[in-house]
Amino acid sequence: MGFSLNLALRYMRSRKRAFISVSTIFAIAGVALGTAALATVMSVTGGFRAEFRDKVLGVNAHVIVLKSQATFAEYRDVIRTAREIDPEVLAAQPFEFREMLATNSKGQLSGVAIKGIDPTLVRAVLDLDKHMIEGTVDSLLAKVCPEDGAAPAPPPAAPAAGAGGPQACVPAPPIIMGKELAHKLKLKVGEAVTIVVPLSNIDFDTWRAKASAPHSQKFTVTGIFYSGFDEYDRRLMYTSLEQAQALLGRGDQVMGVELKVADVDRAGDIARRLEKVLGGPPYQVQDWYELNHNLFTALQVQKLVLVFILTLIIVVAAVNMVSALTMMVTDKTREIAILKSMGSSSASVALVFQVVGVAIGGVGTLIGVIIGLITCHVVSRYGYHLDPKVYLIDRLPFEVRPLEVLMVAGISMVISIISTLVPSQSAAGLRPVDGLRYD
Repeated sequence: MGFSLNLALRYMRSRKRAFISVSTIFAIAGVALGTAALATVMSVTGGFRAEFRDKVLGVNAHVIVLKSQATFAEYRDVIRTAREIDPEVLAAQPFEFREMLATNSKGQLSGVAIKGIDPTLVRAVLDLDKHMIEGTVDSLLAKVCPEDGAAPAPPPAAPAAGAGGPQACVPAPPIIMGKELAHKLKLKVGEAVTIVVPLSNIDFDTWRAKASAPHSQKFTVTGIFYSGFDEYDRRLMYTSLEQAQALLGRGDQVMGVELKVADVDRAGDIARRLEKVLGGPPYQVQDWYELNHNLFTALQVQKLVLVFILTLIIVVAAVNMVSALTMMVTDKTREIAILKSMGSSSASVALVFQVVGVAIGGVGTLIGVIIGLITCHVVSRYGYHLDPKVYLIDRLPFEVRPLEVLMVAGISMVISIISTLVPSQSAAGLRPVDGLRYD
């Protein structure tokens, strides 16, 4: 083995005694670039999945209970049942969610999604607090100023975590909106926004419009959040569950119940158990992955396709390695013949060129992994801006997973080892008389 290694290292050098031959350099560079590209893309696709998961779980719960019927008044019993079935269910809250219209004082309109939440419970279920850039979730507890001519106080500043509700009153029920929506409607904290309930003036029994206009309600903007997920920042608004119920005029009804669990990866199992305990229809229980199945499936398919395509780059680099090894076998025909005539076996000759190929692949893989990791670190540190309207997030995410890095290195090495088979077998099959015929 030592003889084969020494001979392999000698064959990798040029005839002019340079450190390494040009063909070997190009073979190593090809493997390195392919490996670097694959490692970087694996980190980016993993980063996209992790970023989307964090964004989704930042403003959405881990498990949601819905009811197909129009009424959902027994939500308190559902919350009690959910908290009893598994100790990993950490918190639960009822919510209301409806598509509505928002308009500012200048008449600018925007379609929005209003979510009614319980301000006293939401902190335990959602991570909305960490996305607030102005105001706090506690501002939803602000009381409406009495109509006695007293000047309303401005929305309170951010209280400390765990503080009670705000003491100042606001001129209209409080509401929180996304940064992009606030920019679109040109609204700031303390300003008023009018919410219109579409079709609220339609009699669904006769499908005729009532004499009155659609129901509307003025709200005061008491907070602005920025999740970095454009779909939420551009459309989502939060108000208290009580105000959402009053706006819809449905009484003590909710759309569903949302839960937070200790381990998000077990959310699916908990959702299935809860649905079984509730008896199935009309109840429907979904976990966060099922709710966003299309998004995460698309990311997974994209990752597999990119891995396949970039693996082809390593295959192309391996073809270059095959060419370099074949040229090396042709160039060393006389030396191979001498080795065989001196008693070297075909296996030992083949091993020499296999060692050369593995050395090229190993060095190229190591360099490629290092380049990939450095690229991920540099770009992640300094950031690469993305258009959130296209990519839904505002910066290029990276997530380096050691297992994926090892997988990339393994793919590269396997392809490199396979690439040595043909040249090494060609060298092993060479007869001494063929190499010394013209000497």
